[in-house]
Amino acid sequence: MSDGLSALSSRAGAADSFSLSELVRMQLLLLGEDPDRPGLSKTPARVEESWKWLLRGYGMSVEEVVGDGIFEGDHDEMIVVKDIEIYSLCEHHLLPFFGKAHIAYIPDGRVIGLSKLPRILDVFARRLQVQERLTDQVAIAIERALEPKGVAVVIEAYHLCMMMRGVEKQNSMTITSAVRGAFREDPRTREEFLRFVPSAPTRR
Repeated sequence: MSDGLSALSSRAGAADSFSLSELVRMQLLLLGEDPDRPGLSKTPARVEESWKWLLRGYGMSVEEVVGDGIFEGDHDEMIVVKDIEIYSLCEHHLLPFFGKAHIAYIPDGRVIGLSKLPRILDVFARRLQVQERLTDQVAIAIERALEPKGVAVVIEAYHLCMMMRGVEKQNSMTITSAVRGAFREDPRTREEFLRFVPSAPTRR
């Protein structure tokens, strides 16, 4: 076994020695709190359940959430699903970022059930993330699953790591975009999408 695999195996074994709730209890102790006081006695278990829900994307795959939701179709004009609520956790500080996503694609003989686009988004959003990577991952996943003529994804989000700590700027929004296929190659297609999503950036 290589040194890298040995180290990974060792870390995995160490993690298995503790439950997540036990680690939360240790954190409370390190912060100077009493994890046995009435207000905190059940907090470690609650946090464990909360994190399992917030980070459930690790147990999800694009193939599973799409299932049989792709259909043959003659529609060849742009399809846009906008203002999809998004919640994720910043991998740098483990603090939430939240906002909305706008997804568009141009079919090439196949269309996808509308509810599948938010589900694909959640596969990646419900993991530890950075917004830039999340935006790219969603666009790539839709392109691979559907093979459309083009895909565009825009995410607008507020990051608590900027709002609650650090620079403490309450109204700063981060906008990221990923455009592929026709949306990258044809300015008119990109401009049409931008008319649906006025706050989207004009270029990536």
